[in-house]
Amino acid sequence: QVQLVESGGGLVQAGGSLRLSCAASGRTFSRYGLGWFRQAPGKEREFVASIRWSGADTNSADSVKGRFTISRDNAENTVYLQMNSLKPEDTAVYYCAAALSYYGRSSRLYAYWGQGTQVIVSS
Repeated sequence: QVQLVESGGGLVQAGGSLRLSCAASGRTFSRYGLGWFRQAPGKEREFVASIRWSGADTNSADSVKGRFTISRDNAENTVYLQMNSLKPEDTAVYYCAAALSYYGRSSRLYAYWGQGTQVIVSS
């Protein structure tokens, strides 16, 4: 079992930055791929970024490449999403997710989810 708790969301002006954190419980955190997804009002949940259990490989959506960076600290059981150059279209609830031995883009393959943290980017 893995429990995930996100933090770091808030209100920011366009062009600003935020860093989201996701604290995980569980002894085998280092075996899990971790992903960030987001869901805007009236839209489906979409993939943002993911990171391999070792941290050596990452994936990111085209819409955030060059602006968002995912990282993890297995010693602290925490995954981060650094978001720079934020745009109003980044406004959404951001979710952290974990999957055993998977770090792809499919939300269906992530077994554990956090409660989400709201990000609002004003223009």
